[in-house]
Amino acid sequence: MVQPLSRDAGPKNPWARFGWLMAVIWLVFLIYPVIALLRSEAPAAWVVVGWVALIVFVVLYVTGFMHGMRRGGLGQNPAARQWVTFAALIVCTLVSVPAEGGSALSFLPFLMSFASYGLTRLWHWITTVSAVVITALCVFLLPGGMNNLSVLAIVALLGVVNTVSTWLIIRSVESERLGLELATSEGREALARDVHDLVGHSLTVVGLKAQLARRLMDSDPERARAELADIEQLTAEAIAGIRTTVAGSRATTLVEQLASCREALRAADIDLHVDGAPNALSPVQAITASWILREATTNALRHSEARHVRVVIAPGRLCVEDDGVGARGDEGNGIRGMRERAAAAGAAFSLVAGVSEPGVAESGERAGTRVEVTW
Repeated sequence: MVQPLSRDAGPKNPWARFGWLMAVIWLVFLIYPVIALLRSEAPAAWVVVGWVALIVFVVLYVTGFMHGMRRGGLGQNPAARQWVTFAALIVCTLVSVPAEGGSALSFLPFLMSFASYGLTRLWHWITTVSAVVITALCVFLLPGGMNNLSVLAIVALLGVVNTVSTWLIIRSVESERLGLELATSEGREALARDVHDLVGHSLTVVGLKAQLARRLMDSDPERARAELADIEQLTAEAIAGIRTTVAGSRATTLVEQLASCREALRAADIDLHVDGAPNALSPVQAITASWILREATTNALRHSEARHVRVVIAPGRLCVEDDGVGARGDEGNGIRGMRERAAAAGAAFSLVAGVSEPGVAESGERAGTRVEVTW
């Protein structure tokens, strides 16, 4: 007759540690079988059997309840111990009938609750329906059965309560499970986005520097060695970045990202011009801005064929413009990632092809691209 909060109640859950007290409190309703045994006119042997069955019933119910709170059914597979306990409770109830008569019906609410919260949903229905039918037959068919009419009302009411409460518990558990799956899925997407941004940017720069080092190998060996040293450093930084990203502790400041982007663009012979200061954005905004800047720079290096990139930083605003060929085709993972990051930070994201501001686009043949984030 007690409702466990969860099948997986851990050792720190007070219900799992002290819930047995509620089971003990509910046992007060067994006062009716006790009174029946004290007044019983059955042979002494049956009275003794009745007392033994009552004591065993109490022990089995309390221990089974404690075990069920930790590993109960509620639509899942209960432990074998629960089935054995349930069968033993039924036997105790049956052997009490000769000494207690109709008062043995008082055991039924406990059997109903044990089946509802400790066994499967199917056995909840089997036990509930059986208890109601048995009680109704005893009340309406046996001599003096109307004296147990209150028991029939309790059994029927308890059947409704158990049905509703167990349904709510199952829905709650399913909701928690779905919420956990959703959170896990979102976490994987965020991790994939972080790794994509980090690895995509780093590999793009490494590829450009490798091409430059190959071209300079014969004409300028010293600079070629310097580019190879940069590749080694970038590779080490990318590996460290992936490790810390997976650990969930990676954070790049906007100042660091600007310096990294300037170096990457310089290796590709692309000029970078910055208007504004990184401290124009709040620390929280700067985190998102650094990721957006990283991806926008990566796209400019990969796809734009640009000669100039301009970054504008103002309070509540980050804008990255280039004078390249303009955005073409469907949005890739990079652009989707920027949109998602901006949305998660409560910012508006826009991607516009056709930049024509002075100093960025040089002719009508180069449409250019503008990536802008505003808070």
